[in-house]
Amino acid sequence: MISSFAYKILRNELIPELLGKEQEAILYWAGKALARKFPLQTIEDITHFFEKAAWGELHLTKDKKQEKHFEFIPKFENSSFKLEAGFLAEQIQQQTNFMTETFEQPKRKAMQFIVKSDRKDEAVTK
Repeated sequence: MISSFAYKILRNELIPELLGKEQEAILYWAGKALARKFPLQTIEDITHFFEKAAWGELHLTKDKKQEKHFEFIPKFENSSFKLEAGFLAEQIQQQTNFMTETFEQPKRKAMQFIVKSDRKDEAVTK
């Protein structure tokens, strides 16, 4: 089990120092790359992955044809959730085969991820 102090040092101090002003974009694309290394088949698999990775709890709150809303309750306080957002976007993209992007909406004690898929734009798969 990782300590909250060690996690906060890595996520809130070291990573921002190393990545600088490009942190948000790099973390988002790193999340997408990570998702390609750990392909998951269902939403339930994604929620379990978030727990196993010690990112926090992820709950699907709305499921529409082109849009899914998730409530994310982080295990630790972070300065950025772009890694998780990118991971979620890529997982949904792999499951739907449509280009997908995740948007963040901060809530009081949680983050809302809004995942939008473009059903007119098929994803390119390897």
